[in-house]
Amino acid sequence: MHILYLHQYFTTRAGSGGTRSYEFARYFVQNGHRVTIVTAADPQTPWAGGWWRQRVVDGINVVEVRAGDTDYRRKTALGYGQRMVAFLLFALASVIAVLRVARPDVVFATSTPLTIGIPGIIASRWHRVPLVFEVRDLWPEAPLQMGALRHPALILAARWLERTIYRHSRHIIALSPGMRQGILDTGVPPEKVSVIPNAADLDLFHPLRDGRCWRERLGHPPFLALYFGTMGEANDLQQVIEAARILQSQGRDDILIVLAGQGRQRPQLEEKTRDYQLRNVRFLDPLPKTEVADLVAAADVCLTIFKAIPVLATCSPNKLFDALAAGKAVIVNTPGWLQQLVETHQCGRYARAGDPADLAAQIAYLCDHPAFTKHAGQQARYLAEQQFDRRQLAAAALTILQTCTTN
Repeated sequence: MHILYLHQYFTTRAGSGGTRSYEFARYFVQNGHRVTIVTAADPQTPWAGGWWRQRVVDGINVVEVRAGDTDYRRKTALGYGQRMVAFLLFALASVIAVLRVARPDVVFATSTPLTIGIPGIIASRWHRVPLVFEVRDLWPEAPLQMGALRHPALILAARWLERTIYRHSRHIIALSPGMRQGILDTGVPPEKVSVIPNAADLDLFHPLRDGRCWRERLGHPPFLALYFGTMGEANDLQQVIEAARILQSQGRDDILIVLAGQGRQRPQLEEKTRDYQLRNVRFLDPLPKTEVADLVAAADVCLTIFKAIPVLATCSPNKLFDALAAGKAVIVNTPGWLQQLVETHQCGRYARAGDPADLAAQIAYLCDHPAFTKHAGQQARYLAEQQFDRRQLAAAALTILQTCTTN
């Protein structure tokens, strides 16, 4: 089977973003299938000329178009208007690519952005093959609740595009139960939507991985709380800085909070840290995923933080599943399935979103209860192995793709 896989932000473990598409595509190839990925340009590789280029990565045929780039965190540093333009430019450029590739058996398009559905629909119609659409974030609901999408005409256009993509898709994959419900609320029949959450990389992230190098570089903190990933408006990491201020005012010099990554809010976060004269916060630049695994190995607890907005409770964040695979206690601050997951399986704590005092209290609790924290880490790894093994989830996605080609 030839799978045409569309994802604007495709990256490998050498990059600093999520690697779901790479890992799934690699699994498909290992099981005897042919995969062509259409993505944006890799900013790390100089462009020799032309509007597209090809390379092979672990047996995956990667077609890069000269529009946008694959660095999702850098894109979040742009204004919303600039981001929308970049999304549309990539969608238009990739249309030409999908018309020129060899005929696939199925088109697999994954958001965000929602505009990836445009080349997805065109490729499906042109090659006369089914489209499977993967929803990683509920668009346009997320930008609507964030206040990023305000113009009535743009809202109508986004709603129309969402429903058009769902209507033209043979099947839809949602990354969380909340996302599935959001899709069903648009009128899509239940049998057309499956949940395949983000996955844990059980090999790269592991409890036995050595994080001593990072502990040393960070000054051997007694207790290390780590946030790694995008520092965008959806994460609202100001609440982490406020929690750090509370901990410092309480004399908790035994707790260090590390923020690793990039995003639109990082300059303000660093400025606030200086204003508060915080000694318990450190910033690190984005790291390749292999180095992120070492950093996570050094942590005592990993933070999954979002803004207090209802739609964000449907998220399926990579950072959480990486932390689970590493056997780390976690703190989540979104009600709903992530809170239930953490509390049911006793792999961490829940802090109320937008409540820095509660976040500070949960970090302090894990620091003061090492037996609980150790047990939570063991439970985290067990949960990752039982429910979020990337190979099992990739196999589930492959089954859907194969089923769609035979129906």
